Amino acid sequence: MRHIISILMENEAGGLSRVAGLFSARGYNIESLTVAPTEDPTMSRMTLVTRGDENVIEQIKKQLNKLIDVIKLVDLSEGPHIERELMMIKVRAEESMREELKRLSDIFRGSIIDVTSNSFTIEMTGDGSKLDAFIAALDGDLIVETVRSGPLGIARGGKRLSLTS
Repeated sequence: MRHIISILMENEAGGLSRVAGLFSARGYNIESLTVAPTEDPTMSRMTLVTRGDENVIEQIKKQLNKLIDVIKLVDLSEGPHIERELMMIKVRAEESMREELKRLSDIFRGSIIDVTSNSFTIEMTGDGSKLDAFIAALDGDLIVETVRSGPLGIARGGKRLSLTS
């Protein structure tokens, strides 16, 4: 099963390396990983997506909690949460197909963020299935390059990942 683990950690050099090393040493896979500072510049929030049965995920969480940089973690998959992914996709946009590409981008609530004489770069956010559907709706020969962030997640309602929760 897919799990989104949100980790509050010290914003120090080497933290990411220690997390990646933990996964590598145990043969676990990281499907996606994003890290950025929080509203407190001394802490970072890491969002990690991985797969495993309940025993594997429990082991991952226990091992992560042992790392000195990790302050707190939560498995967002265990409760109601919101997740979004960012994608930028560059497509060939010859004059004859520009209107159709713009219409398709609008249908999926994307934004054209760069235009050249022969290409569009489209920015889109949503869950992974929405982004996959947009890619499937495009003629594969039009796609020049695709960049995706992987999911970011946040708990719904009053639940939060912080030092006081």
